[in-house]
Amino acid sequence: MPQRLVVTGRSQEPRARFGEELRRLRSERGLSLRDLAKEVGWDASQFSKMESGQTLGGPEVVQALDQFYGTPGLLVTLWELAVADPTQFKEQYRRYMLLEAEAISLWQYSVSRPPGLLQTAGYAREALAAGGLRGEELDQQVEARTGRRSVLEGGDPPPFRVLLSEAVLRNSLRDPREWRGQLERLAEAAVQPNITLHVLPFGAGLHGLDSTDVMFLRLPGGRTVAYVENDVRGELIEELSQVERFHRTYDAVRDQALSPAESHKFILRTLEECPCEPST
Repeated sequence: MPQRLVVTGRSQEPRARFGEELRRLRSERGLSLRDLAKEVGWDASQFSKMESGQTLGGPEVVQALDQFYGTPGLLVTLWELAVADPTQFKEQYRRYMLLEAEAISLWQYSVSRPPGLLQTAGYAREALAAGGLRGEELDQQVEARTGRRSVLEGGDPPPFRVLLSEAVLRNSLRDPREWRGQLERLAEAAVQPNITLHVLPFGAGLHGLDSTDVMFLRLPGGRTVAYVENDVRGELIEELSQVERFHRTYDAVRDQALSPAESHKFILRTLEECPCEPST
């Protein structure tokens, strides 16, 4: 009779498991959080938040911990799994997030906010706080949203075509520094090889997506799905005829937008108009 596998009893949820491993490794070394901070070089509060699950930290600090503990690649792997874990998103978005991670190309039209894939942490924090999130839940959702950037990173990132209503560039944040950072991110994205960005200026006329954000995901095998969202609800659409109808509308909107080169100049002009310091 084959021997049964030993069950560790540790969490199978990626974010919780990452924190458990951090606590275990520090405990085995007999280190306090302050001791660890002195050895590795980050603030003790950062390690405390990582171990408790309030934050995952960034790849630099995780790589430093891997090197310090002599666990090459272990913590980075657990961190990657935690960042990509769809359960960190609200339940209604989880299937979409799984599909987004598989997509081989993406298209989006944004009505009033930058696409989540291109949002800075500062923008995501204010947007999510405006939706009522606070405290630890807010921290986790900011990290989850900014962690989606990994979809557009790596050696062979998928192509991403973005249409931005001019309202996206005019609906600023309360903190001008954070807003300037978001505009700079959009300007950088506009010249990335895998990103094609169009601005739809005011005055282009009414169109079929006036009040609707839409994202299209081309999946392996050629199937395309759409996710549409307005102020009230969001819906994942997989039925072919509906996806095609939204795609035709998207193409019509794109035809009214500025070219990528003109759009980049438009964003840079908007950036020039942005104040550098917060108002007092």
